[in-house]
Amino acid sequence: MAPVKRRVFKTKKEMAVELAKYTADLSSKFCKERGIFTVVFSGGDLISWLWKLLEPPYIDSIEWSKWHIFWVDERVCGWDDADSNYKLAYDEFLSKVPIPAENIYAIDNGLGAEGNAELAAERYEECLKDKVNQNIIRTYKSSGFPQFDLQLLGMGPDGHMASLFPGHDQINEKVKWVTYITDSPKPPSKRITFTLTVINCASYNVMAVCDKEQADSVEAALNHTKDVPAGRLTADDEVVWFLDQAAASKLPHGWCSIL
Repeated sequence: MAPVKRRVFKTKKEMAVELAKYTADLSSKFCKERGIFTVVFSGGDLISWLWKLLEPPYIDSIEWSKWHIFWVDERVCGWDDADSNYKLAYDEFLSKVPIPAENIYAIDNGLGAEGNAELAAERYEECLKDKVNQNIIRTYKSSGFPQFDLQLLGMGPDGHMASLFPGHDQINEKVKWVTYITDSPKPPSKRITFTLTVINCASYNVMAVCDKEQADSVEAALNHTKDVPAGRLTADDEVVWFLDQAAASKLPHGWCSIL
């Protein structure tokens, strides 16, 4: 298993500064090694914490044309729907950087608008397999599962990550790359999501969490005091939890130095 690191910051602003540097450094690494950087977004507050990448020195130095963007999960809705993770990412981030439109891989807009979760998941898995065949996405060792360079993840107060929720069977899926849920405990009810196996194949996984309402689940995930989905996060090379002081407030004293 990859080492799990914990970094605690006094403020969200300080976390955003370091999150930008971490992402930019990996962009440079993979662009040099492969000429491609595959990045997976989640929804929620994560996108708002990427604002520092939109400023110098990153906005002018990152090789944006080599980025390829995917989503770890998505609400089953059209691209223009207020619930859409794609819309959130586009409005707050993607529209402000020169990533080619053909390098951005969203849920099928028609199937999303129709609310067809099962077929939307199948189509997104087909998309991933197509990008593997094009050598855009690497595969994980001998398993053949997709291996993304960096996933930027978030966690809910109940310890869910992506759309893998406590007490739901999707987290036990071992064959599919993308699955779906139609009874999400957090609205909207219909979603598609990477399976845990795919999430854990990534080279680098970042889990960014802020605010006191998350503190119990942060403690549960990192101390394994109960089985929450985020507590099963690993990676091929490294997992880093980026936390503000409030989110880290239930962790044992001395576990994390405050930066």
